[in-house]
Amino acid sequence: MVKLLESDEALNATFQALADPTRRQILMQLVSGEATVLQLAEPFQMSLPGISKHLKVLEKAGLIEKGKAAQFRPCRLKVEALQEANQWLEQYKKLWEERLDRLDAYLTELQKGKN
Repeated sequence: MVKLLESDEALNATFQALADPTRRQILMQLVSGEATVLQLAEPFQMSLPGISKHLKVLEKAGLIEKGKAAQFRPCRLKVEALQEANQWLEQYKKLWEERLDRLDAYLTELQKGKN
């Protein structure tokens, strides 16, 4: 069995959290600023415990944090985990862009050979 590094586990948790459309929508709500659980639950036809479960997944992945303002507990977006996921994806973007550039050059050469 392969032992995962802490950074691998964090990346796995981030992608697992992002795999759910409800959680992605919650993150989009938080882009504009802090929101309470009630505010985050408003657009969904879901119980508060259901939204809370989604928030726990996001919090565990390090994508959000909950404040401690009186009885409210506003949630806020934490971009660090998203930045780590983006850096990981950028490696593959660069790889595929290079491959597509080589394919484009090859196809251009084929077209020149036909003329």
